Amino acid sequence: MSRRLEVGEVLRRITASARSLLGARYAALGVPDDHGGFAQFVVDGVSEEQWRAIGPLPRQHGVLAAMLHEAVPQRLADVRRDPRFEGWPDAHPEMSDFLGVPITDGDETVGALFLADKQGPHGFTDHDEELARILAAHAALALTNACLYERSRELTLAGERARIAHELHDAVSQKLFSLRLTAQAAAALVDRDPARARGELAEVARLAAEAADELRAVVVELRPAALDEDGLLPTLASHVEVLNRAHAARVAFTADGVRALPAAQEEALLRVAQEALHNALRHSGAASVSVELRGTPSRGAVLRVVDDGRGFDPASVRRAGRRLGLVSMRDRAAGVGGSLTVESAPGKGTAVEMEVPGG
Repeated sequence: MSRRLEVGEVLRRITASARSLLGARYAALGVPDDHGGFAQFVVDGVSEEQWRAIGPLPRQHGVLAAMLHEAVPQRLADVRRDPRFEGWPDAHPEMSDFLGVPITDGDETVGALFLADKQGPHGFTDHDEELARILAAHAALALTNACLYERSRELTLAGERARIAHELHDAVSQKLFSLRLTAQAAAALVDRDPARARGELAEVARLAAEAADELRAVVVELRPAALDEDGLLPTLASHVEVLNRAHAARVAFTADGVRALPAAQEEALLRVAQEALHNALRHSGAASVSVELRGTPSRGAVLRVVDDGRGFDPASVRRAGRRLGLVSMRDRAAGVGGSLTVESAPGKGTAVEMEVPGG
């Protein structure tokens, strides 16, 4: 449970682990919202078709409400005979013996674990309840950690949006302002100096092309990375395909022996690849850029982005580093236990390589 960082995956792992550990036919985990219902409700032991037929997420009533509001375990020989029981939807499976344990973080109830139909002749025991308590304590830590991780990702995304907005203002809006002034100058010269007017119009065309390139780069960065749904390889391949269509330079992607990686590592690799590609296509004047992702014997991965552009002098890395985001890329690599190296020379292109360790 502790290795998973997405809240949804943590909830599913907790629920499946509880059902297996306690030998129950059914297990569920509910995370309450602030409106008398559940923000999330995960089940195990019920098929997807059954779950769809049951209908909307349950409300906090009956025994479920007691679990969340009283924050004490509930062990019942037959939940249907409890005076708090208020019935089930038509498609809900029949259940009898019941064990519920709250998941608490300090004084706050962050969820509740429900188990039903012990697979044995005597129902849930004192030992089962103790196991469920221990599991709930671990679940609280895992769930809190996952929530903090997702909050951190949200803040990171907010920072990315602010950076892109700043870049949009600094680059594109200034280009458009220059373009407007140049167009006005051309209009004023049309009658009295047509030759100069033609020169100004040529400058308008150049500025418009640059603004289009700037805007295209920003829009590409704003495309959502479908890491959660698709994983790193399809997401990176799709990003490279978009760039290859959007730019004159040829952009190619190859992959070999890459296994699934922790979510934080996959995100860092994607962001470094995006930054390196952005640099190659915007600053280097490259005719071709290659992106390679390969697995390592230690079950980690190596990302390599190589361009044939003008390159730069590593001795001037302080100035170039700010412009090319090298500090940001190194921070991303270090943040997931990886390393980043940059090889370049004037007229020799640039190679950016990031390696992340295996688990």
